[in-house]
Amino acid sequence: MDEFTYAKAGVDIEKEERVVSTLLSTIGFEKDRVEVNGLKFVLCTDGVGSKVIVANEMKKWDTIGIDCIAMNVNDALVMGAKPVALVDYLAMEKMDVDMAREIAKGLKKGAEQAGVAIIGGETATLPEIIRGFDLAGTCLGVVEKDMPKEMKEGDVIIGLRSSGIHSNGYTLARKVFRNNGYSFHDEIDEIGIIGYTLLEPTRIYVKEILELWSKVDVKGIAHITGGGLKKLARINKNVCFVIESPIEPQPIFKIIQKLGNVSDEEMYKTFNMGMGMAVIVAKEDEDEALQLLGKYVEAKVVGRVEKGHGVKIPSMKISI
Repeated sequence: MDEFTYAKAGVDIEKEERVVSTLLSTIGFEKDRVEVNGLKFVLCTDGVGSKVIVANEMKKWDTIGIDCIAMNVNDALVMGAKPVALVDYLAMEKMDVDMAREIAKGLKKGAEQAGVAIIGGETATLPEIIRGFDLAGTCLGVVEKDMPKEMKEGDVIIGLRSSGIHSNGYTLARKVFRNNGYSFHDEIDEIGIIGYTLLEPTRIYVKEILELWSKVDVKGIAHITGGGLKKLARINKNVCFVIESPIEPQPIFKIIQKLGNVSDEEMYKTFNMGMGMAVIVAKEDEDEALQLLGKYVEAKVVGRVEKGHGVKIPSMKISI
């Protein structure tokens, strides 16, 4: 059986990175925040990708709004910003009041979990462009911490457990199941009904990170989304993030890997593999950080900062 990859499924992460780089260089992007009257602000924009296809097929739309909130507020945290407000964009093939009501339930619940206000939004009917619906949001955050900070050899990488796939890698996941003759309504012993497992909402990490900021000097944060553990390398390009003890992935990842004959490296370059966020702290802050984070989410030391570049998982001989 040939090895399946994200690129073969239709999403080339490396090409996406080149497109983003081209956009930023053409625009003349220099700063990721703006200062107004002494306050620094960030804006984060993201959607939920092809997870909406699963929601449509299962006719379950009440959690997809949580994903939209999560993808944006978690990104704001990476930039040292406290998320404060969000606007959403809902594009539909045709206006469906019942679907919109269910989507709104998720947006409301996600906003409550994140402690943000939804202060507006936009809807659009685009029958020639959209199939079903698309959902995205933009989050405003107030910068409270200057990050990332200087890192040194021996700093600790703490992983925060994800709730599942979150909102990335669905093009690969969907095609793996369908290529093996499964529908989203089918059930697999280890995970239950496939579609419902794929729709598990993205975890929101706002409360735990804000409390951690108030007590511990956090050096950097990575939101493990598209690109998987490669997101760690974005924090600092002058050190190597060595993952010595990865978080145990949920069964859904193991099923995808087995059915698609996907390599370990491809899995860790595509999915969060059980770790939705990672924080970097000094060795002396390790115990306090674990205690604070453990009140909200499963957290463990997964590795260390070392000399070098990129991300390594020595036990799997992965270097990305």
